[in-house]
Amino acid sequence: MKDVSFRYFPGSPFEVEVLRKVSLVIHKGESIGIIGRTGCGKSTLIQHMNALLLPESGVVLIDGKETGKKGPKLRQIRQQVGLVFQYPEHQIFEETVYAEVAFGPKNMGITGSELEETVHWAMDSVGLDYKSFKDKNPFELSGGQMRRVAIAGVLSMRPEVLILDEPTAGLDPEGRKSILEKVVSLRREWGMTVVIVSHSMEDLARFSERILVMDNGDIKLDGPVRETFSRHEELEQYGVRPPVTTRTAILLRKRGFEVPTGILSSGELADEIIGILSARRKRIDVE
Repeated sequence: MKDVSFRYFPGSPFEVEVLRKVSLVIHKGESIGIIGRTGCGKSTLIQHMNALLLPESGVVLIDGKETGKKGPKLRQIRQQVGLVFQYPEHQIFEETVYAEVAFGPKNMGITGSELEETVHWAMDSVGLDYKSFKDKNPFELSGGQMRRVAIAGVLSMRPEVLILDEPTAGLDPEGRKSILEKVVSLRREWGMTVVIVSHSMEDLARFSERILVMDNGDIKLDGPVRETFSRHEELEQYGVRPPVTTRTAILLRKRGFEVPTGILSSGELADEIIGILSARRKRIDVE
């Protein structure tokens, strides 16, 4: 993206500028988290990544293809870049899980046994047993299962990029962990590029390598996850709080404990505290 701007309802009394000259490069195979307060432009940004929205000004290039003009290439782009929305019930519309997952590849011309194998593979990829779920009505499934169906429907088109908008919203801790571990596994197996929009700093700390912080329609911070989450004062300025473990490490440093600021997990924090206490105990024993 280069200098991408976008407004909803331009020229009307309801006009809202959502993106303001955003420039961004995402490399193949990256795992990126996008954060920011509600209304900062996150969802609008990711919808430009697969040409659901086209820039009002500026340029969006996806694998060298410009999205700015409507045409046959947009269909190819949307197969290449899969987007799973926050609420899967807004994305699902077929009467059976099989039909839902098969919709994309069927429209790509895949039929017969190849179609069945594709659906079988996509459902297995997200942990849905093919025989148990293929004939079920997706609207009768749990929230976590519906989310898996929505992801399987995107995966069935074999995208190179997977974008997830709040993939764990409303799920219990076990459901969140399961969904994100599946995404990580798919990225590892395929070398897939993954972009996740989330309000859960803990989830992004565990599963993303790079963090983009948005505010007022622009990207304010962009860097490795440890470095970005350690910039707590700037994050607070943009309405974002670092993960609990990072905040705890910052408080410990203020109290004189030499704990690194870029701590992401409770295990890392525990190891650092144990190390510090052990070193202090040794000094006391020597004295």
